[in-house]
Amino acid sequence: MDHSAPRHETTSSASADDAERFLLERIAAGDQTAFVALHRAMGRRIHAYAMRLLGDAEQAEEIVSDTMYEVWKHPQRFNGLSRLSTWILAIARHRAIDRLRSPSRLLDTHSAALDDSLPDDDTSAYERIATDQRERGVRNCMDKLSDVHRECLHLVFYEGAPLADVARLQGCPENTVKTRLFHARKNIQNCLRLLLVSEGQFRHRTPSHA
Repeated sequence: MDHSAPRHETTSSASADDAERFLLERIAAGDQTAFVALHRAMGRRIHAYAMRLLGDAEQAEEIVSDTMYEVWKHPQRFNGLSRLSTWILAIARHRAIDRLRSPSRLLDTHSAALDDSLPDDDTSAYERIATDQRERGVRNCMDKLSDVHRECLHLVFYEGAPLADVARLQGCPENTVKTRLFHARKNIQNCLRLLLVSEGQFRHRTPSHA
């Protein structure tokens, strides 16, 4: 059996972690250039992770700032037991949970509506609507997952975090992480299957120009 691809992924991941750890060492020495480099490397990942938890772009930006400020002020708190990126995301997680528990948090309940002004005989308009529905449908599938399942899926498949790191972050056994992944993937697959059926029905209703 050829294990070359997994080895390559593991090697790349280890190399990235080594590079990030070096930057943290420089940050601990007060190197602002290293901080900018680490911010550049982690900023989008923190933002994407915070968006999964909060669903609010503005608050996600604030999580990025708060998290990286914590890294700058207390780099010595990294104990080396996980990947550096996992430790940084753990900081973001605590910040996001604080916001979720805040009584002042406002829930965004509005949803974007389809543009009813598009002419009925415009095929390209229907294609744009279908694309919009598909993108929104995928986001809705993720949103329908429980918080822990959505977070677990994000960490493993978007961040490439090892199961042991996810277990440590979520405060549960590694087998629980595997179970959460199984159920999350199954729920996503079922949701996307319904989405494709719905899209097929939408396309079937598209006017013919024959």
